[in-house]
Amino acid sequence: MLDKGASTAVTADAKRAPLPTAGFGARLMRRKPVERLVAEGGQGEGGTLRRSLGMWQLTMISIGATLGTGIFVVLGTAVPKAGPAVVISFVIAGLTALFSALSYAELAGTIPVSGSSYSYAYATMGEAVAWICGWCLILEYGVSVAAVAVGWGQYLNELLEGTTGVTIPTWMANPPGVDGGVFNLPALLVVLLCMAFLLGGAKESARANAIMVGVKIVALLLFCAVAFTGIRAGNYAPFMPLGLGGVSAAGASLFFSYIGFDAASTAGEEAKDPKKDLPKAIMLSLLIVTALYVLVAAVAVGALPWKKFEGSEAALAGIMKDVTGQSFWAVLLAAGAVIAIASVVLTVLYGQTRILFAMSRDGLVPKSFAKVSKKGVPVANTVIVSLFCGVLAAAVPLGQLADATSIGTLFAFALVNVAVIVLRFTRPTMKRSFRVPLSGVRIPFGDTTVPLAPVFPAIGCALCVYMMTSLDVVTWEVFGSWMVVGLVVYFAYGMRSSRLAREAAGEPVADVTEAAQEAPEAAPKAAAKTAQAPAKAPAKGAKPAAKPSARSRKPSNRK
Repeated sequence: MLDKGASTAVTADAKRAPLPTAGFGARLMRRKPVERLVAEGGQGEGGTLRRSLGMWQLTMISIGATLGTGIFVVLGTAVPKAGPAVVISFVIAGLTALFSALSYAELAGTIPVSGSSYSYAYATMGEAVAWICGWCLILEYGVSVAAVAVGWGQYLNELLEGTTGVTIPTWMANPPGVDGGVFNLPALLVVLLCMAFLLGGAKESARANAIMVGVKIVALLLFCAVAFTGIRAGNYAPFMPLGLGGVSAAGASLFFSYIGFDAASTAGEEAKDPKKDLPKAIMLSLLIVTALYVLVAAVAVGALPWKKFEGSEAALAGIMKDVTGQSFWAVLLAAGAVIAIASVVLTVLYGQTRILFAMSRDGLVPKSFAKVSKKGVPVANTVIVSLFCGVLAAAVPLGQLADATSIGTLFAFALVNVAVIVLRFTRPTMKRSFRVPLSGVRIPFGDTTVPLAPVFPAIGCALCVYMMTSLDVVTWEVFGSWMVVGLVVYFAYGMRSSRLAREAAGEPVADVTEAAQEAPEAAPKAAAKTAQAPAKAPAKGAKPAAKPSARSRKPSNRK
């Protein structure tokens, strides 16, 4: 649904101008205009990202980052909190994600850039809030990669045991403190494997991800078909043994399984038609993922008593083995899980690198994260992030990682909902390729009518805050410590080195906005092709080209 109002034209000077920076508070609140964010899309240090992703590829990225995490890995930790009512936990988490997804869809179509919610906050709430959001995204994405990679080794062991009879020793298949683990080597290996795919380019990575997504969907549907024969009605009773609090706690833990559509929004600068395709990809992927999550969870808790899920990080493979009495089906599912979890690692790792790319371009993190190779890949960024996440996955237990990711995700989503509300009031006439439903309805008020406040974003924000309160005290302590460290980094480095701060201080800063406007993607290729082509000889009998007049040969004074 398009906004009927026309957007106001903004000059290049206006795009460069930050808010007044006389006071400390104003410096924290300086915003980056939407037009400038969009104009800088794809521009990095020494190169540009390539627009090569269509709607289905974006949808596959979103599904790839989402589908598999909450089912293949975290189900073993969520079911003991809620019992069979974990099905409701998935619905609650899905509804919470839906309200936020609507906000993401509107902003992704309006501000199609790599920074995702970080960039949305920069355009609406100012630099300090944007930094906090970006810092949360670093926690959300980086820790999510590690959390998923931890469970990958469990399914790899299931696969190896069923095919070769040999398993990875427990000391190198588990993180420290878990079943005698010392260093989770498989977790590190899957991250490094995904790093190799990302270094090949966004289009190539998207192709590999699409294949893996197809495999994981088939694997989950196969599980449902086989495990359905083992459902026992008694396994659903009592349905809610730990009460509503347990359902909420499980939903909060599972929420990090829904960060996939956020990953799709980070591809805004590599999408062919982001304003049209991103909103569609976000909503379609959320619908597919939620339906599969609820279906698989319902079948799983019906086939296995909920108390037996405790401590199992490969629960689905175990259910297949118990139901059929044969190892073949468990091995088949384990193979699908190995591919599925690798897909999650690949796409979430991709999202993390693109967020740091956007933050680096704004000067808030070192510029090495914005350096782009000739293939359109931020190589240094990808390598640094992959090594960090790989080591984290190998050294930290899964449960702690999942909860830390959930609170970072919820906080970032809450800010996105607020950003929609702020942008509606500050830029009401801006054209939007998608609008959150009902927010444009006008209601009677006295002798006139007033626009209905963006209700859905407000609900989405409230739900995110509610689910954050369901997380335990330790998770809040970790989150608070992370925020303190982030603020120290911002005031010590980001606040002074940001591009807007340097421009306000009169320092010379390379203007990537003009480069983005004056050199569209096709222009350099066409110019290079023209320059390399040999000049054609004039046709026989053709008149020679007229020589330029003296007036036209004079140098122009225009800049």
